[in-house]
Amino acid sequence: MKHACLFRMVFTAACLLAMSTHAQSPQSAVSANADGRHTLNLKDADIQALIATVSEITGKNFILGPNVQGKVTVISAKPMKPDEIYDVFLSVLRVHGYAAIEQGSMIKIVPEAMAQQDGSAALNGDREHSADELITQIVPVKHVSANELIQILRPLMPQGGQLIAHASSNSLVISDRAGNVTRLVNIIHRIDTVSDAEVEVIPLAHANAAEMARTLTSLAEDKAAQANAEAPRVFADTRTNSILLAGAKNARLKLRALIAHLDTPLENGGDTQVIYLRNANAKDLVPILQGVAATLTGIAPPTAAKPGEAAGPASASTATIQAHEQTNSLIISAPPAVFRSLASVVRQLDVRRAQVLIEAIIAEVADSTASEIGVQWFTAPQTDGDNIGQGIIGGTNFPGPNGNSSLTGLATNPLGLSGLGGLSLGYVDGTIKIPGTDKEILNLGALVRALRGDGKTNILSTPSILTLDNQEAEIKVAQEVPFLTGSYTNTASSGQNGQVTNPFQTIERKDVGIVLKVTPHVNEGDAVRLELHQEISSLAPPVTGAVDLVTNKRELTTSALVSDRALLVLGGLLDSNVSDTNSKVPGLGSIPLIGNLFRYRSNKNEKRDLMIFMRPQILRDAATEQAVSTEKYNYMRTEQLRLREDAAPLTPRSERPLLPETHDFLRDPALGASTDKPAGQGQR
Repeated sequence: MKHACLFRMVFTAACLLAMSTHAQSPQSAVSANADGRHTLNLKDADIQALIATVSEITGKNFILGPNVQGKVTVISAKPMKPDEIYDVFLSVLRVHGYAAIEQGSMIKIVPEAMAQQDGSAALNGDREHSADELITQIVPVKHVSANELIQILRPLMPQGGQLIAHASSNSLVISDRAGNVTRLVNIIHRIDTVSDAEVEVIPLAHANAAEMARTLTSLAEDKAAQANAEAPRVFADTRTNSILLAGAKNARLKLRALIAHLDTPLENGGDTQVIYLRNANAKDLVPILQGVAATLTGIAPPTAAKPGEAAGPASASTATIQAHEQTNSLIISAPPAVFRSLASVVRQLDVRRAQVLIEAIIAEVADSTASEIGVQWFTAPQTDGDNIGQGIIGGTNFPGPNGNSSLTGLATNPLGLSGLGGLSLGYVDGTIKIPGTDKEILNLGALVRALRGDGKTNILSTPSILTLDNQEAEIKVAQEVPFLTGSYTNTASSGQNGQVTNPFQTIERKDVGIVLKVTPHVNEGDAVRLELHQEISSLAPPVTGAVDLVTNKRELTTSALVSDRALLVLGGLLDSNVSDTNSKVPGLGSIPLIGNLFRYRSNKNEKRDLMIFMRPQILRDAATEQAVSTEKYNYMRTEQLRLREDAAPLTPRSERPLLPETHDFLRDPALGASTDKPAGQGQR
């Protein structure tokens, strides 16, 4: 305390000495009354003299910054207390651009710009402050945005004041004179009140909510831009066909009036609209939408049209729905509420349907073995001219498994030997005539037959087909084979020339080959239910006793559930046929060794395995479809390139068919299958 008093006395003496040393000292007067009040009158006095005078009167200690200088004038008409003189002193500092910052028992006098950045500036609320004292205050905001208040309060602050918004706590930080801070806080409290902005729902009876929301949003934004105000927000709830308004009460009242004016029924004939479809078939949707409209209106739908006729229109009080096949569009004439429901159904049905690629594998493996061995002999007396001599006649005659290998058959038709397989050895002793005829036959004394056959068949068919979900598809790789179904003869008279016979035959052509019919049903997961009909047919070798062609047919009809890209076996056929034939002469055929001359044996073993496999692949988007198509395309092109490497064909390599590159074909489909593209331009 002694040091403070000593400092004050030294500082006062220094200031008075400085004032007295000026040759042209300004007029100054400080008079004191008996009650402790002072009258302060200064004219063009140095600011440091004023600071010294205030320090002497109030008893406060000051620290002056190096830039604190200037002339001040203070005129007082009546005496003031020390606290009042200090408030006047702060006002003088503010006028001259200085500020007083209290720090402990000392008061720093610095320029106002430096005082804003001084960390020792007082926070409002810790004590009472003078109106001209520089303070910093934090003002929390409850109902409005702190960033929005910045734009309102900034023009009301002096250039040296600081105003900062803290978004996380939604508060304002104000650094300015206490008087200004108090004024700004009062303004903030009046603005920061509960808003009348609410959200209300307005159901529409006639208009479309989505279209109404677009119109109101555009109109509200234009008005807000002209008035520099915030536009009310408008939303559409398509499910309930309602408008949601959010904003101030006066703005919502204007929009409600506009909505009431727009939500009115249209004139007659104005409720007909056209909906263009992207994926669904318009003709297929008509009966569905008529049923929905009947449910909404409570009136029965129009009667179903007969094949080849157009659907009849509904009564005047119901919705009229027609399909325009050329543009794949729906023409709907209905009240607005009914139309909105129908349009919602159309949007949910008109979606991209998944496609399914079904790849079938038909594998057939057949194995057949046959063996045949036997001895036939015949003896007859020698002939003498036209007479048959005397002697023993007889022999063995075994027809064999195919019926054309008998000894007597070959004697009558020697050319039949060429149709026999295996080894055939015989002994011929001239010819003989059949008694009572002029026909001569070979005198075939003996015939030995030996045959060993081994046949294997491996057939693999891989038909594949692409179809839409729930859409039946069919692929057929077959031949049209004619089958005789009947014949008749027409006899007509030709006048003097007699009668003319006209034979007629009726023929039916049937498909013989591979036929695949499939209807896929894709569920919500990754599985496919397949309704399948698989038919495999082929022509069989001629069968003895058959009046026409004989076909082998394998048919499968089933329903199966299989996962996406999984392999499933649908069915198979195992056919095994073993036959043994042993023909012999009784008694003689049983003699060891010698009995083989009186025996004919044959064996046949046939085995056939047929299996059918299916592999579905779901194609849900265009990218997957493109990948599958490109893979198949490149496979065919690779096969063509491989064939081009074959040097055996006489066709020049450059003229052999070759598909273009995939990217070239997609860029210019008119290229087609190129055959004359020069070498070095994407072809080999």
